[in-house]
This record gives sequence, C-alpha cells and structure tokens, in this order.
Amino acid sequence: MSTEKIPSPASASSSSSSTTSSNYEVSKGFNGLDKVILRDARGSSAECRFGFAKSIFVAIVGWGVLISIAFTGSPASASSSSSSTTSSNYEVSKGFNGLDKVILRHARGSSAEVYLYGGQVTSWKNDQAEELLFLSSKAIFKPPKAIRGGIPLCFPQFSNLGPLDSHGFARNRFWTIDDNPPPFPTNTSSKAFVDLILKPSEDDIKIWPHSFEFRLRVALGPGGELMLTSRIRNTNNDGKPFSFTFAYHTYFSVSDISEVRVEGLETLDYLDNLQKRKRFTEQGDALTFESEVDRIYLSTPTKIAILDHEKKRTFVLRKDGLPDSVVWNPWDKKAKSMPDFGDDEYKHMLCVEAAAIEKPITLKPGEEWKGRLELSTVPSSYRSGQLDPRKVIHGS
Repeated sequence: MSTEKIPSPASASSSSSSTTSSNYEVSKGFNGLDKVILRDARGSSAECRFGFAKSIFVAIVGWGVLISIAFTGSPASASSSSSSTTSSNYEVSKGFNGLDKVILRHARGSSAEVYLYGGQVTSWKNDQAEELLFLSSKAIFKPPKAIRGGIPLCFPQFSNLGPLDSHGFARNRFWTIDDNPPPFPTNTSSKAFVDLILKPSEDDIKIWPHSFEFRLRVALGPGGELMLTSRIRNTNNDGKPFSFTFAYHTYFSVSDISEVRVEGLETLDYLDNLQKRKRFTEQGDALTFESEVDRIYLSTPTKIAILDHEKKRTFVLRKDGLPDSVVWNPWDKKAKSMPDFGDDEYKHMLCVEAAAIEKPITLKPGEEWKGRLELSTVPSSYRSGQLDPRKVIHGS
C-alpha cells in the first residue's frame, strides 16, 4: 500500500485546475473548493474536500489506495469552508441567523438541538423524528431577544420576582461548551450529551453583583428521554451568599390545547399570576384549559403527566431539586399581543415548568445547587377518564 502526502490547496491548484499523481487527482469542486479524487483500478472512487485538521487519512481499504492530507492553515481559514464541528458526543453547526447550535443524536434515533445563545434546547425529537417541543414560527433568533420556545433557562430570577428583567439573564447570554467539566454524576450512561457553562460578565455583575458558575448538561437517554441537569455554584470571593429563583421554562408541543389535561397537581395550592399571585387550591381532578392560565403550583410532586388526547401521547415530567411547577398558556388575547408568537399558536403549546420560586435557593461561597429535569413520553390509547393517573404519576 502506498502513502503520499499531497501538497497544500494553494500549491496544488496554483499551476492548473487539476493536479494528478499515481494515487489521486486534485481538482476544483463546488464554489472553487479543492477536492481530492481517488480512483481504484477496479472502478471504485472517493472524494475528499480539504478541511481543518492536523491530519486526515482517506483510504479505500483493501485496494491499496491511501493518502494523507496535512493541513497547516489556521482554524479561521478552515472554518470558512466548513459549517460544522463534530465530537464523539455531539455536532456543532450553524442555526438561525448564524447562531451556533449543538446537535445531539442518540443511536436509537432521538435527537435534540441546543443553542449556545441562552444554553437553550430548541428541539427534542423522538425516534420517529416527531418534534416534541414547541418553537414559535415567529421566534426571534437575534440577541439580546430571548428565543420563544424550547426550554429557556430562567436564572437568577423567575418572571418579575426581583429587580432584574423578566426571567433573569441566563437565557440571553452566550454559553460555552465545556469539554472537561468536573465530575458530573448522572443516572444514565448515554454518550449523546453536551456540557455547557455560563460565567458572569462584567456587565452581569453590575446588575447582579455575584460571581457564579452555571453548568448545564443536556443528554438523551436510551428511551429517547431528554435530561437537563443544572449545577449552580457560588464563586464569590467576598464571603457573601446569594439567592436566586429558577425555572426550566419548557414549551411542550400539543395537538390541541382544549384536548390536553395535566395530572399530578390536583389538591395543591397555587399562586395565580392573573390575580396578583393570590393563593388558591386546585379543586379539579386534573387541570384542563379553556382560557389563559398562568399559575405557580407549590410543593409539587417529582412527577407530573401531560396527557394529549388527540395524539394519544403522554409527556412525563420528572424533576429533582425543583419543588414548584409553573403552568402557562397565553390563550388568544395575549398571544396576539406578543410579536414573537403566532396569533393561533397558543392552541398547540403548553408550558409546564419545573421550578424553584416560592423559596429562593441560597448558596454560601463554595456551595453548589443541582436541579434536574427529565422529560419522556409514553403512548396511550385512552379516552378521558380511562387512564389511571396514579399509574403515570406514581408508577415506575
């Protein structure tokens, strides 16, 4: 088998539009990009485009054709001809308006997309490629505007419960990928995951004078589950504690909001945001929807079910470290007042949010809080009243 190092793109294409050796041919491809063409005597062939790497090996195994491409250019020059970066766990590519997003794919077919802007999951699909999260058709992918849909992260403040802008600033900051996070114990051995980290900028400290590390892991489980684990650490050097509220502001995709019910919140107290957070007790055996709803349910169970009758599908929300749950649908009037939300899109979404709101989390310097959310789906062939909620809420 022969091995030969081919010249750089510049030298290979400077003398002619095509360069040929005994092993390969270099010619122009799409948009004038150099490509290597391998042809075996038996008629097989392969093409390789120059990209950024320390070295790339391309071979037609068993037929003695092997080349080694050495690249000496800068990452910037390579990235101009390539739109994605791949690791063993995830792929990074360009999303709307050129914003970077991470794509997770599980071997069994489920997938998820996470934008580095906001550290925000914007897509979660099952192994049938069905989208499970709602993303508004009018979502604005333009900083500093928050992305309408998916799973925004509300930190360090939920809603307007404090001096900051609504829902804090984590959802409209740029996060970074952390390929070497500290030990991150999880309940899954999934290889489809990514770790992100957010640290405060100088401008952030001006409006919220605390130093922190917010680490987020997004993972896909073997059954298509979507798992988010947040770890927030107080890194203040002045010895001062800080307090915060938090929510995974999850937008679920549903077929028809009038055919959806939420189980697991019955008999619980809630604060009604439509009535100046007046406290009430849930009276129904399940929560159904006929008008705008905006409630903070208190001391909720670790498992909540969202039943979509038309799709015969149940979302199961499991949470840890997040005692409260927010339920929100803007209905028609409010939907029309939101520029990044379609007038009729309220019919096809429901927010059920795992949160820590009533009792803010307080961390001393060096202390860390963890909040975990797991979303899954189970098929169901029921009509209203035929599904025993105890099997969904209290079952395995």
